[in-house]
Amino acid sequence: MRHWLKETRMKRVKTQYEVAELSSISRSYYTKIELGIKTPTVDVAKKIAKTLNFEWSIFFEDKCSFEEHKRLA
Repeated sequence: MRHWLKETRMKRVKTQYEVAELSSISRSYYTKIELGIKTPTVDVAKKIAKTLNFEWSIFFEDKCSFEEHKRLA
């Protein structure tokens, strides 16, 4: 699970549906991204990042994946 993404969404007081709509993607696709089942394309990463106001490249950083794995351990 991408805890950082869920936390960011919650801080912005948005539902998964709202983020998906504002990012022009389906809610099910967004949910899979948030759960870590899917990795977004660069285009989708940019849309989500713009919607939630963060740097899009975090989706593709090793540090992010490492931190997520540390939280689960």
